[in-house]
Amino acid sequence: MARRHKNSLASALFRLGRSASRAVGKSAGQAGRIASDVLAAQAGHAAKATREALAAVASPAPPPHARKGGGRWSEGRWGLGPFAMRRYRLYLPPGAGVRRRVPLLLLLHGCQQDSASFAACTRVGSFARQKGVAVLMPEQIQEANPQRCWNWFGVEHLVALESAILMSIVDHVCNTAPVRADALFALGMSAGGAMSMTLALRYPERFVAVGSHSGAAADSAGSLRQAGQVLRGRREPDVDAVHRRVAGHALPPLVVIQGDHDLVVAPANAQAAAQLWLGLCDGADKIREVRPTEVSRGTRRSFVRADWTRNGEPYVRTISVRGLGHAWSGGAAGRAYADASGPDALRLAWAWFAPLLGRRQTGR
Repeated sequence: MARRHKNSLASALFRLGRSASRAVGKSAGQAGRIASDVLAAQAGHAAKATREALAAVASPAPPPHARKGGGRWSEGRWGLGPFAMRRYRLYLPPGAGVRRRVPLLLLLHGCQQDSASFAACTRVGSFARQKGVAVLMPEQIQEANPQRCWNWFGVEHLVALESAILMSIVDHVCNTAPVRADALFALGMSAGGAMSMTLALRYPERFVAVGSHSGAAADSAGSLRQAGQVLRGRREPDVDAVHRRVAGHALPPLVVIQGDHDLVVAPANAQAAAQLWLGLCDGADKIREVRPTEVSRGTRRSFVRADWTRNGEPYVRTISVRGLGHAWSGGAAGRAYADASGPDALRLAWAWFAPLLGRRQTGR
């Protein structure tokens, strides 16, 4: 019965992909114009940041590779049939195998990036090897969005389709690689951050925790005008509408990393995302805010960390990095959308993720 249900679901999603693909040509062009217009809307005091965001086709990088004994990278292609496919890169750390399945981090790039450039920007291979984590990096196609943005906003059926495509890739990797389906995390940059939150809102039971770095608040825009308002920090998610969709499902914990000098995605989005998660709590949940703490480590940018717990358990964390613009904190020097002087965003996120995995394993 379960197999039949899964097959019927896959068939339905395939039909959705086929029907949606008929609109892709029109929608892709529109999405590209929307992405460009939204970024261009930041002109004025943010003119320089906007030009960089529009022009930096993310420092082209060769495919990532691992040193001998340092794990392995592979490439694949999967989706919902021929009308909705995406390429992906997968990193497996040393020792991963049938007898040792490892946690999986879904890492989503931002606009104007691809998986290779984002891997170079974040230096995720080195990080994942040290932590013993597999990393899945899907890649957006220009046919779906000419700017290679994940479509975090727009009409419902296209957002739903893109979410389903990404989760189908996750399922494929979980079925074919030595990774743990019960130890899944998501993290993304900019549009990838918004998409990570979108996936958590649509598939909350699948994730241990999710994170967004410099991402717009999810479920906050269905049109160009609204998207522009969101990026400027002038529009927030419709909590009531989202609550109706996720009713009965507990959301995975969330960490949001944001630069306080970001001129592309207003810092207000970090608070909007946190408030969305808090607003979706059950009325019986006991929410407690932990006093914010400023952290300074050596010569790197300092940051302010704020936490909220739900029924005594970690639930939401925001990290505001002082002086950081629209760039990956602690990224590789010389890469587009990277700020080498910031604290390492991957390590900040994993410091939040790892204990949550331990709590799930012990049933806490």
